[in-house]
Order: sequence, then C-alpha cells, then structure tokens
Amino acid sequence: MWTGEGEGKVLYVHTHGVDDPGRCATPFFLAAAAAASDCEVAIYFTMYGPTLLQTDVVDKIGPKGDRGQPLAYFIDQARGVGVRFLVCQPSLELNDLALEDLIDDVEMIGGAAFNDLAIEADAVVSF
Repeated sequence: MWTGEGEGKVLYVHTHGVDDPGRCATPFFLAAAAAASDCEVAIYFTMYGPTLLQTDVVDKIGPKGDRGQPLAYFIDQARGVGVRFLVCQPSLELNDLALEDLIDDVEMIGGAAFNDLAIEADAVVSF
C-alpha cells in the first residue's frame, strides 16, 4: 500500500475522537511535518478517530477562544503535503458512520491492509 516514494514511511494511528478535542490536531500537525520532510505518511483512524473526519465536525473542533486554528486547518495542511487518510471499516460501524459522512479523500481499509502498512512502516506512532 505504500507507494515507495519518499525518504521514510510513517504511520500515525489516531484513536481519539470528538469527545477528546485536546488530542485532535497533533497527529495532523506531525503528519504534515513528516510529509514536508519527504516522508510517505498516512494517518489511520480507528476506534473513535473516524468521528473527527465528519464533514459537519471539522470546522467546529478547535481551541477555546481565539488561541489557535480549527481542526480543518490542520487537516488541510496535512492533505496539502500528501498525507493519506485511512479509516478502519469496523470503526465506522462502531460510530454509526458511513464513508459518505466523511470529508473527501478518505480511504477505507481493513485490518490486513493496516497490518501490512504497519509492518512496512519505518515508524508507527499512536495517539
């Protein structure tokens, strides 16, 4: 599933969702930084992570007050440097979501594909 391009392969695993907004932006920020450093990067959304990718949510999650950017800003940054967004199919069901409920360019993969990515990655980071 990796394309073979880039200096290294980094897989981020995002398990937290809308109920834990303090953990939302960091994986996108780190993934964008890795991709900008010429790494191949993907974020895999499992457990409650897919709730962050809902089209009606990304502009609503952010810091309190005017102390930072909304989640959509970090998603756009990551997407702009080529970070792939992968979602766990059973986790969609867990959260009563369908792929159509999510932002554009999210790929659904199963457990076997995730395991292949993790085995081939140079680093796997979990949030």
